[in-house]
Amino acid sequence: MNVIIKETLKAEETMMRDTYCRVLSELAGKNENIVALDADLMSSSGMKPFMKAYPDRFINCGIAEANMVGVAAGLSAMGFVPFAHTFGTFATRRVCDQIFMSAAYAKLNVRIVGTDPGVCAAYNGGTHMPLEDMAVLRAIPEMILVEPTDSVMLENLLPQIAADRGVYYIRMNRKNAVGVYEPGSAFTVGKGVVLIDGSDVTLFCSGIMVAEALEAAKLLSEQSVSARVVNLFTWKPMDTELVVSCAEQTGAAVTCENHNVVGGLGSAVAEVLVKNRPVPVEMIGVQDEFGEVGPEDYLRGRFNLNAVDIAAAALRAVKRK
Repeated sequence: MNVIIKETLKAEETMMRDTYCRVLSELAGKNENIVALDADLMSSSGMKPFMKAYPDRFINCGIAEANMVGVAAGLSAMGFVPFAHTFGTFATRRVCDQIFMSAAYAKLNVRIVGTDPGVCAAYNGGTHMPLEDMAVLRAIPEMILVEPTDSVMLENLLPQIAADRGVYYIRMNRKNAVGVYEPGSAFTVGKGVVLIDGSDVTLFCSGIMVAEALEAAKLLSEQSVSARVVNLFTWKPMDTELVVSCAEQTGAAVTCENHNVVGGLGSAVAEVLVKNRPVPVEMIGVQDEFGEVGPEDYLRGRFNLNAVDIAAAALRAVKRK
């Protein structure tokens, strides 16, 4: 992997949904088996350009997400490579049995894209706030769970995901993500990325929490604490080798997720460490609560998802060594 971090982190000019549509359209131009399915959210998902370019390979399934997954499974059985899109809550909770039975248990080749992860659902509120989507699907055998950090990572990962075989869940910010990576950075599904080296504690992070973890590392350096920052964008399969190596070298860890800590990234990392290299672990994430309505900045503070919260957790973890 060749990864370069931006010197200054700020919101990208391009929405992730637009990058997603553009790259998927390019891939569809090279592979006639790629099809897109939507649950009547073409405007929200940004998929209208794909629909116009490939009208015979775009299916609006309506507000019937369970049926959409079934259609995707049927298309896969016929040799197509379906990408099915909707909000994260409807892409997971509402269709869990269809993903399990029609796609995963049948060992088909389906990609499910869930947008507005965690507090990014903002004003759509607790009913539309997927704080458990990764946990729900992590329990399904052989699922592959990926949370791209920004548009650069998304653009690099999509060709790999389209070419691979299996049932993928792509947890994707729909709007303008904070740009972390320089164009040209390359990633591998299933392999984490060390962004900053450090010796006292490892900050394992994903999605919107990557930028927060990088800022937390700066705050910790001001207190003479050396923090390693690792982007675990693949939640399943977990990069066990990297997680264990970081635990051995730093002796403490903090997991940072825009998700419920129950069954999420914190649980996944803890499962690896308790079997291989137990160290103190603190978990930054939603602490087993429902979401609520509000602007994203407010919600980050409400659920303690900011850099200062990560830094405080890191100090606790180091103290527990």
